Amino acid sequence: MGLPDASGDLSLEMEVDAFRRLFPLRFYERHLAESIRPDGRPLGSARETSIAPGAVASADGSALAKIGSTTMLAAIKMEVMTPTIELPDEGCIAVDFHMPPICSPIVRPGRPSEAVPVVSTTLSDSISSSGMINLKELSLVSGKAAWMAYLDIYCLDADGAPFDAALLSAVAACSHLQIPAVSLNDDGKIVVVSEEDGGKLDKEHVNREKRKLTLRSIPFSLTCILHKNYILADPTAQEESIMETVVTVVLDSSSHLISLYKPGRAVLASTSAVQDCIALTRQRVRELLKILDEANSSMEVDKV
Repeated sequence: MGLPDASGDLSLEMEVDAFRRLFPLRFYERHLAESIRPDGRPLGSARETSIAPGAVASADGSALAKIGSTTMLAAIKMEVMTPTIELPDEGCIAVDFHMPPICSPIVRPGRPSEAVPVVSTTLSDSISSSGMINLKELSLVSGKAAWMAYLDIYCLDADGAPFDAALLSAVAACSHLQIPAVSLNDDGKIVVVSEEDGGKLDKEHVNREKRKLTLRSIPFSLTCILHKNYILADPTAQEESIMETVVTVVLDSSSHLISLYKPGRAVLASTSAVQDCIALTRQRVRELLKILDEANSSMEVDKV
C-alpha cells in the first residue's frame, strides 16, 4: 500500500493559492457556481457572530462585537449638559466612529479613512431614525439639565462589512448602558452620585440609583454584495475589494425598513435583488436579536 503523496498535496495547495492571488474574481466565481464561498459559507449566510457586554469597565455602557474577524468596541460615557431651548425635555446622543491604523492595512497613520465620516453619519442616522432611544429618558430637569451620551466606536479589525459590526456593538453598548445616579447640590446644580456616597447624601436625588434605558425598535443591518446573479451576505474584506455593488439594509427589531445604503459607484441594483437583500436581512435580524438576548442574559447571570 502506497503512502499519501504529501508533496503532491502541498503542490496542489500552492497552485490553488497562486490562482486565488492572481485571479481572485475567477477564483470566487468558480465557488459561486457551486453556491458556496471559499470559507465554506452558503451565499446567504453571515459569519459567526458574538457580543461581549461590559468590555470597558470605566465606561457607563460598552460592548465588544465580532462578526467573523471584523471586531468593534463601543463605549458610552454620560455627561450632564444644558438642553436646547427647542427641546428642553430631551437629552442628546453623539456618535463617533474611529478606524485606527491597526484595524486594516489600507488605513494609513495620519490619514483618516474615507469610510470614517460615512460610517459615523450612517450610524447616527440609523440610531436616530429607528427611535431606539427615547431622548426624553435622558432628561433630568426640564430646561436645565439632561444627559449627553457620547457613543464612541473603535474598529479593531476591519475584515469586511464594518458598518454591520459597528451598529451591532453600538446597540449592545446601549443595551448594557447604566445611567448614573445624580442629585441636586446646595447650589441647585446636578452632581453625579458615586456608589460610595449614594446612601449617605441627604440632597434631593434626581435619579436615586443607576438605571437602564428602555430600548425600542432596535436597528440591525446586513451588508450584501451583488455580483451577476449572486447575492453574498456579510462579505469579507477580500470579497468587497473584488466585487463592486454593495448594499446595506437596516431594519428594526420588528423588521420595519429603516434605511438602505448603496455606497460606491453608480451601479444599478435591480428591484428583485434589493428585495432579496431585505429578506436576508429579516433572517439576520432574528439571529442578532437572539445573540443579543443571550449575551445580556449571560451578563445578568454573571452578576448574581
